[in-house]
Amino acid sequence: MHVRLGRALLRFWAFVTLLIAGAGTAQAANCNYATAQGATGPSSWQTYCWIDFATYNDVQARSTGGQSYSLTLQDGSVMSFVMRVSGAAITAVATPTWTGGAVGNTAFLGIPGRPALYQSAAGTTTVTISNIVITPPPGAGAVSNFMFVAADAESSNDGESLSFQSNGGGWVLLDQVGPISGATYPGATGTGSATFTTTGVPGTVGAYIVGSTIPTTVTTTIVGGGLQGAMFAVRFASIRLTTQISGARAAASDQFTFSINAGSSGTVLATGTSTGTGLGPFTAAALSVTSSLPVTLNQAMASGSASTLARYRSTLTCTNSNGASATPLPSGVVTTSYAFPALQFGDAVQCAFTATPFPQLTLRKALGATGRQFASDQFVLSISQGSTVMATTTTTGTGATVGNAATPQFQATAGTPYSLAESGAGVTSLNQYNATMACTNAASGTGTALPTTVGGTITPTMGDVVTCTITNTRIAANARLTIAKDAVPLSDPVNGTTNPKYIPGAIVRYTFTVSNTGPRAVDTNTVWLIDTLPSQLSVGTAASPVFTQGSPTSGLTFNAATDIRYSNAAVAPTSFAGCSYTPVSAYDPAVRFVCLNPKGAMAGSTGTPPSFTLSIQALVR
Repeated sequence: MHVRLGRALLRFWAFVTLLIAGAGTAQAANCNYATAQGATGPSSWQTYCWIDFATYNDVQARSTGGQSYSLTLQDGSVMSFVMRVSGAAITAVATPTWTGGAVGNTAFLGIPGRPALYQSAAGTTTVTISNIVITPPPGAGAVSNFMFVAADAESSNDGESLSFQSNGGGWVLLDQVGPISGATYPGATGTGSATFTTTGVPGTVGAYIVGSTIPTTVTTTIVGGGLQGAMFAVRFASIRLTTQISGARAAASDQFTFSINAGSSGTVLATGTSTGTGLGPFTAAALSVTSSLPVTLNQAMASGSASTLARYRSTLTCTNSNGASATPLPSGVVTTSYAFPALQFGDAVQCAFTATPFPQLTLRKALGATGRQFASDQFVLSISQGSTVMATTTTTGTGATVGNAATPQFQATAGTPYSLAESGAGVTSLNQYNATMACTNAASGTGTALPTTVGGTITPTMGDVVTCTITNTRIAANARLTIAKDAVPLSDPVNGTTNPKYIPGAIVRYTFTVSNTGPRAVDTNTVWLIDTLPSQLSVGTAASPVFTQGSPTSGLTFNAATDIRYSNAAVAPTSFAGCSYTPVSAYDPAVRFVCLNPKGAMAGSTGTPPSFTLSIQALVR
């Protein structure tokens, strides 16, 4: 008795002054879910909607007419009943009702409101809940089945007991809530019958949760040696919905909202949102359905997300712990909205949307600390599929600063190869830079091979979110020559000079364009080239060389008599002096190499490379 009186003192704060409701007035109430399972809570902890007795009025409950309640349940159903109380004093309190109680300490944590009817004095209290009626929401069929749940709200110790009597189905043992220490439970009898009784035993004990189907009256006898209590919930069927992300988010800010909506009205009945950077599954949206109400499961992007839902493939899979149920379940269905039929009594359905990003590719540009070779240098990045550019950007900025540094994120097709490349914008020359490429995949474990060189190819798979960065580091100041060659038909034996073709017998202008892309000038008289003449062309005394300065000018001079030579050697000469063959005809087939050595110092580039062009006449064989 000393211990029990101590518990009474611990609960002294629970006594409150209650307002007396008018006779016949139905008190509004709610039913609420626990916010956490707890260490010993059952896996079905989110399927119990615990009735909140915060509006309990002891005077009215002890009157002849009792206290009427009307609860709007989570799915829109309305549950009504009348509660009559007699015997030892009792009040409504929060859980846990005391430090040694199981509910609220080891399981069903954080139930809002005051779900426990708890004695405020030792003795016997009788609580009769009668005229239990559930009215379904619009669009739902009549309630033909539901379960009324009763539980020990305290702990049944030696000399105490709880007895639940129902005029509905026999009591079913639903769950056991573990004690705060040890493994002792009170005695229990009456499973499967109209009366379930918990008989107290010494020590710290656990608690039982039982359910009866379709009762209209439940009478509870509470016997407390010090203090004792009971709590009640309602169940028909339950459905839980969550979201998980496969691979990675398409964008770091992406979050998902998932909801269970009434099928008829679209009213949101339960909802949840992903958080943080993890992949989930996230805290479920849980709904205890108390009527045959069709529901719709939905998934959408949460506010603040950078991506749209179109960047993800969403699939829905559901399981049901009620193995005897005939409720159809989706498995791997590609959808963001699924209309669920009315659940059957006893269903405990768990559903999860899995959001897998379609392959996402981004190509970025970075520059070494030394920046650009020329202030005007810019770069074109491109992600291409075959010859088609799928995403591109052209950089801006000066020095080491890069604007427009990334292509738009491109949604690729899984299993399709894409190349990742760059080019110089305008007259920018890539040969003034050393380039490297490094790639990362936000999704781990996809097995996708990442390219390691500029111009490399990637074949992405579902879930890949790949970013590749091309870093260009300028080379030291230099003179670097590039050459471009072309052949333009002047006439041919069939068409003459009218739209001539590159066919045997055609006369063409064979052209060399030489540019200095580096910032330094070339040493005096050191520009020389030896070109291997294409096997289809013949060059001889009719070459008629034409030297043309580019813009900017190369600064070189050219003398046709001394600065162009030819060679008929089997291998290319190693110097200009080695080109010593003199053609013997207008188009001499013996000429195999054309040698060029203009004079002077070729100018260095200031951003636009200086250049010159030399063209000679040739015959197509």
